[in-house]
Amino acid sequence: MNSFSLWNLFTSDIVTAVASILLIVFSVLSWAVIVEKIRLFSAARRKKPTGNPENAIKPFDKNLWFLAMVAYVSPFIGLFGTVWGVMDSFASIGANQSVSIGVIAPGLAIALGTTALGLIVAIPAAIAHQVFTKKADDLYDSLGGK
Repeated sequence: MNSFSLWNLFTSDIVTAVASILLIVFSVLSWAVIVEKIRLFSAARRKKPTGNPENAIKPFDKNLWFLAMVAYVSPFIGLFGTVWGVMDSFASIGANQSVSIGVIAPGLAIALGTTALGLIVAIPAAIAHQVFTKKADDLYDSLGGK
């Protein structure tokens, strides 16, 4: 029977819980930016912005830095959770004076869970950053920007 659940990422220990909560917050915020950019670029497709290209493009560039930051930092937060889980597994070995799979597996499962969570957060943010940066550059060029 598989006893691992995502809930374990939030209840196992304080460090794993903080890393997991931080990754969830990053995910929610990055998806908010992604949805806003989809809405903004859809509106721009219907009605092209006018005026000074420098000023017209600002809303399209806004918060793209956040997507880049999430894409860059989230795997490292997940990796930190992995390292913490492996250290916890080694501590369990020492405390139990046993090297059985039952002692090691729970910590490793949680460790790999934080790695997966970090990647789940980072990948959409990285893709969205690239897509929206390209769309913003193309829009800037079509407005006559240099």
